[in-house]
Amino acid sequence: MKIKTMEKSFLVIGKGEVGQAILNSLESYRQKHNFQIGVLIQRSKDTTDEIHKNPAFGNFIIEPADLVTDSIEELSSIFKKYDTVICCSGFAAGNGIQIKITKAVLDAGVRRYIPWQFGVDYDQIGRGSAQPTFDEQLDVRDLLRSQNKTHWLIISTGMITSFLFREDFGVVSLKNKTVHALGSWDHSLTLTACEDIGALTAAVLFHQPELLDQIIFVAGDTLTFEEIALQLESLFDTPFDRNLWSIPVLREKLENDPIDIFNRYRLVFTNPGVTWPMSKTFNDKNNIATKGIKEWVRENIIK
Repeated sequence: MKIKTMEKSFLVIGKGEVGQAILNSLESYRQKHNFQIGVLIQRSKDTTDEIHKNPAFGNFIIEPADLVTDSIEELSSIFKKYDTVICCSGFAAGNGIQIKITKAVLDAGVRRYIPWQFGVDYDQIGRGSAQPTFDEQLDVRDLLRSQNKTHWLIISTGMITSFLFREDFGVVSLKNKTVHALGSWDHSLTLTACEDIGALTAAVLFHQPELLDQIIFVAGDTLTFEEIALQLESLFDTPFDRNLWSIPVLREKLENDPIDIFNRYRLVFTNPGVTWPMSKTFNDKNNIATKGIKEWVRENIIK
């Protein structure tokens, strides 16, 4: 029996930080447009209770599933009900899951797909980087580019701003008032806040003329490590210690402890593919305001 696709419908896979931001933005657009929003959540014995207890779920069609154990065919049967699928499941589900989701999307014949590529310029970084999960991102791109049945959009955001301030990442330590530069003080990072990722994703989806089959770059800020340190000193009105983690030092750290995921991220973020100028971005070209580091810190840390 053929499942009828809901016109102008969106399925968001995952309800984490990025998924929730995209759901919020889609919900805002739904105030002026008529469309359905589904959210795929992890199926468990407590799923029904969770849905009843969480009033936010009332606004969405809930699609319980298990990305790990469900087959491609089972996932495909969910995806084919929707016009657009947006993957926000991240890497937490494990190796190979992004490929599996992409195959299920293609099998379903979804009209438009945004894969979990809210990050760096994987094409520029290439294969064999310090972060093996990035190779899977390139596999996803290869799958999408090798077919012409499903349209795709990749939204490159750089590093999520909140990640920069993780103490365990170690690049910015607000606790110790320290900034570690990755590679050099002149090297830059592109940063985008989660709420801006949500707003810009929705803006891309509703852009006219429709945007299809391309990589779109967005950003909240692009700053060198020296500029990051200066902005933090201005915000907190106190000096920050500056320490350089050179590429040889970062490689040694990774060799000594290859299990530490942050050693991989610190080294891979010395790559040129993690930064692009604001003038290249969709938001700059369309005059859409975004949060830089100063605005983000004032809203989320200083308050």
